Amino acid sequence: MKENRIKPEDILLKFYHRNGYMRCPKRTLTDQEKQTYKKGYEIRLVARSETELKEICQALRKTGFKPGKPFQKARQIVQPIYGKQQFEHFNLLLQNAAKSK
Repeated sequence: MKENRIKPEDILLKFYHRNGYMRCPKRTLTDQEKQTYKKGYEIRLVARSETELKEICQALRKTGFKPGKPFQKARQIVQPIYGKQQFEHFNLLLQNAAKSK
């Protein structure tokens, strides 16, 4: 008998679509923005519990991502993923999911 398991990619997409987001560098900045601008590529997946965080981290590792250090934000736990390569990999995951719908 086959087990009906959820693919790790689907787990990541579930958390991303719930309340995650992606950030990439801006090309042009005003002088004021340059002082406070956060550089770099980042994806954030948000967990509402330690159990969800473990689920996110396992799915990230199974799909070839290297998660950053999670941090608390309000009553949630944010799991960041840094770097241009990982950003592009995640973006590809989103595109493939959109095509298969």
